[in-house]
Amino acid sequence: MKKYFIQNKPFIVPTTDGKLIEEHHGKASTGNNDISIAHMVAPPNWSEPFQTPDFEEYTYIIKGKKQFVIEDETIILEAGQSIKIERNTRVQYSNPFDESCEYIAICKPAFSIENVNREY
Repeated sequence: MKKYFIQNKPFIVPTTDGKLIEEHHGKASTGNNDISIAHMVAPPNWSEPFQTPDFEEYTYIIKGKKQFVIEDETIILEAGQSIKIERNTRVQYSNPFDESCEYIAICKPAFSIENVNREY
């Protein structure tokens, strides 16, 4: 039995906001509840509602810029920068800029719509 798994067909999460989400490892793609790893591309002028996730999230920016509103502080990360956001932290993610933002997101435990706690 092999002691590794190469992901060649990530799960493409259906979205209605133009954002590309390719989950390589996680609940939807491999049934892993411990961690999720996703490649994402947020289009220009994209945003999502505030949320208070029950997981910690790490983000690494590959290309472009991404805006984070964490509690009451606004942070903008650029390519080559990364951030860790603790679980149970109120945050809003957006790309209010004129170019796409490509990044990797890692969630521990794995992302699920049930534990993201979005404010609609």
